[in-house]
Amino acid sequence: MSAVDPTVLAVVAAMAVLTYLTKAGGFWLLGHVDTSERVDAALSVLPGAVVVSIVAPELLNGGPSTWIAAAAVALLTRKTGSLLAALVGGMGVLLAVRAVL
Repeated sequence: MSAVDPTVLAVVAAMAVLTYLTKAGGFWLLGHVDTSERVDAALSVLPGAVVVSIVAPELLNGGPSTWIAAAAVALLTRKTGSLLAALVGGMGVLLAVRAVL
């Protein structure tokens, strides 16, 4: 097993610190600014938009097993109200459909 290069370790640590500071700085800044209802609404849907931007290309490039699993996740989320349970169930559906197809 090879040793980790100290330069690589330092770069990864620096990126982690900068990522944290960026997020913490954003929270700090928003805590000191009065936002309008429109800005609050935009910020509240932003996490969903990020998830969709990650998931949509996978769904477009995926096959029938991916589409069936995505439908299962949507249905399970609606039925259970738990996204985590729905994702676990969707993974099970994906594995089962791939085993059959």
